[in-house]
Amino acid sequence: FIAPKREPKEMASLTRYLYCNGVGPRAHLLSLSPSAFRPPTLLTPALGKPAAARRRRPNPPRVVVADASPLSAAEPATAAAFDFKGYMLQKAAAVERALDETVPLAYPERVHEAMRYSLLAGGKRIRPVLCLAACEVVGGRDAWAMPAAVAVEMIHTMSLIHDDLPCMDNDDLRRGRPSCHRAFDEPIAVLAGDALVSFAFAHLADPIVRAVGELASCGGAKGLVAGQVADIVATGPGAPASLDQLEFIHLHKTAALMEASVVIGAIVGGASDDQIERLRQYARCIGLLFQVVDDILDVTKSSEELGKTAGKDVASGKTTYPKLLGLERSKEFAERLLKDSKEQLAGFDPTKTAPLLHLADNIAYRQM
Repeated sequence: FIAPKREPKEMASLTRYLYCNGVGPRAHLLSLSPSAFRPPTLLTPALGKPAAARRRRPNPPRVVVADASPLSAAEPATAAAFDFKGYMLQKAAAVERALDETVPLAYPERVHEAMRYSLLAGGKRIRPVLCLAACEVVGGRDAWAMPAAVAVEMIHTMSLIHDDLPCMDNDDLRRGRPSCHRAFDEPIAVLAGDALVSFAFAHLADPIVRAVGELASCGGAKGLVAGQVADIVATGPGAPASLDQLEFIHLHKTAALMEASVVIGAIVGGASDDQIERLRQYARCIGLLFQVVDDILDVTKSSEELGKTAGKDVASGKTTYPKLLGLERSKEFAERLLKDSKEQLAGFDPTKTAPLLHLADNIAYRQM
């Protein structure tokens, strides 16, 4: 460290310079006091007086070696109140479960075994925990960041597998057991690492891709368009649509967008496949319920009450639930759909299902 050239008064105000060497477990701190920058007062050997005519460069600063332990005395007192070890163990366990679920055994088993062997070998899981902690600090939840956290750990595991290979560090041990190429063989280890990289990107993109797929399906030939076409075909003179055809029309024309709304929300919220399926069934029930109630209101309410032309479906020859089932059986069907929709939410946290339960009631009892 070379101090900049300063005037004596400026030097006096310069109390400390600090240089941290981040290599190794200890940091080397160069402590520079103001006196280190003052021109030294030298004594002549004979007279013991200042040798004003001769000036030497300042003496080099002292090197102070300080312990860089994370639990240094200067650490804020609030840190003691935070159970860091418990936090790390809890997050690491959550990451471990997610990794186990993300990479199941599949064909070809050999490479999947190698991937799981290295991926589930333990470790502190610092990188995924950093991802989760950063998500938390900005107000997010673990479920939102877990796909990214898992993806990061897959990339890290790949780097360890490849680093241990004979062409790299040639290490036979990793985390207290044989490294991947020793437990399996070199070609499988290389391929397992490569596969984890691809898997990481696929897993990170999976929620987005699934959400895009849901939205695309609900609006295209498998969703709204299919329902509209079927509705056009079933409208007009001739035999009315069957009950199965009517259900197809409204599951696609009316329920599809509700289904996509619910499922996309569940996907980005980190729902499991089982949770997504139950919420999908909830959405289909309320989507069909919406149409059954709409058909009932069309024949029981006035245009003023509805805010749209009453009786239009009957006049245009559309097939409706009251037309096929009668009014009373249509109302019974609506009650059953409402009951079924609520049953799909039974396994979720009651404090969080309240909005969905109230939405179902609102659809069922609007203007009834």
